[in-house]
Amino acid sequence: MRPYNEKISIYYGMASTIAMNFSNNFFPIFAITILSATNYQVGLISSLPPLVALLMTIPAAMLLNRAHEHKKLVAMSVLLARLMFLLIVMLVYLPSESMQAWAFLAIIALMSVPNTVANIGSQTLISGMIDESRRGQFFSDRNRLLTMVGLVSTLIIGMVMKDESDNVTAYQILFAMAFGFGLLEAFLLMKHDEAPAHGGGPLVKKKLMDWSIFKHANYVWFLVAALFFNFAWQMAWGIFNIYHVRVVGATIFWISMFSVGNMLMQILTFPLWKKWAERKSNVRVFVWAAIGMASTPFLTVLSTNLYYLTLVQTMSGFFLSGVVLLLFNLLLEQSPEESRTYCITTYNVLLAFMAFLAPQIGIWMLNSWGVETAMYLNSGLRLLSAALFYAVYVRYGRTPKTIT
Repeated sequence: MRPYNEKISIYYGMASTIAMNFSNNFFPIFAITILSATNYQVGLISSLPPLVALLMTIPAAMLLNRAHEHKKLVAMSVLLARLMFLLIVMLVYLPSESMQAWAFLAIIALMSVPNTVANIGSQTLISGMIDESRRGQFFSDRNRLLTMVGLVSTLIIGMVMKDESDNVTAYQILFAMAFGFGLLEAFLLMKHDEAPAHGGGPLVKKKLMDWSIFKHANYVWFLVAALFFNFAWQMAWGIFNIYHVRVVGATIFWISMFSVGNMLMQILTFPLWKKWAERKSNVRVFVWAAIGMASTPFLTVLSTNLYYLTLVQTMSGFFLSGVVLLLFNLLLEQSPEESRTYCITTYNVLLAFMAFLAPQIGIWMLNSWGVETAMYLNSGLRLLSAALFYAVYVRYGRTPKTIT
């Protein structure tokens, strides 16, 4: 990847990070405080995007496979997705709160259609421009830089909107600004210097699925362990949102402080996880990250003190940085090189299904047994997922095996 494209890719990532931090981070508190959304509707905020992604992943991959230039398609998808922010700005003028809440969910679902194309396309576009020998270092540096940008932007929003948690106009301005950064995203995507896909020649058709990937035992067991871990992890997302806003009474300022502490810890600890993984192995170190993730739900419900909860969220960033880095490394490590694209696509499709299902089960647990019991059970499931990864490590390690 040439230095020019590297620089543009980082600028694009910055604009995208700010657009997301000005919108997605505050969707749950907006739904609860302004739209009076129910617990079930708050759960759908987390569940609907992966459901749409599940339905759209294969069509998006086919669409991108047929495109001679990815950047135009990705830029148009980004633009369509960010236009939805303007619809969110306008929905508060609907006549009833119930109508507003359901309209908000419909917009989130609709937004996820172009988002799926944009996410898959941008990964394909940028990773295709990077030499494999530089890929790990570049993405490690890029992720740290974008996390810093996210931290600063979230901190600014938290300070500016400190006393505006129930101010409709403040949210409208915030989402309008997110749309502005979305326009910048699309512009920067078009600035990439992309070689035409397929070499500008005739399209070579690829088969839709390669079922032979399930003959590789390492990949199959990684898939089982990773999906269970993500299920346990994502199950608590809606519960955290409801606990922080409804039970604790956290404002936009405190929601921002939770995110800032979490991101700051990620920035500081990305290099540590990378070093530990190189000394030991990705899967062995991931087990410790997963155990750490299991402590967060349990520790969260021990107190409603906002300073304490900020500390808990900051600590969780330490383990989250390991999960983010190592899970992707494990996917690449355990996927056979000759069918890696099919392995990654299969993983993403199944992950999207888990991401839809898990928050719904989490909200069901919340409504059935209360927030404390739901959090304790979630910690138990997260701990069980760490044990499953350890069992995979003991059984298979890093030696490639094939199911015959």
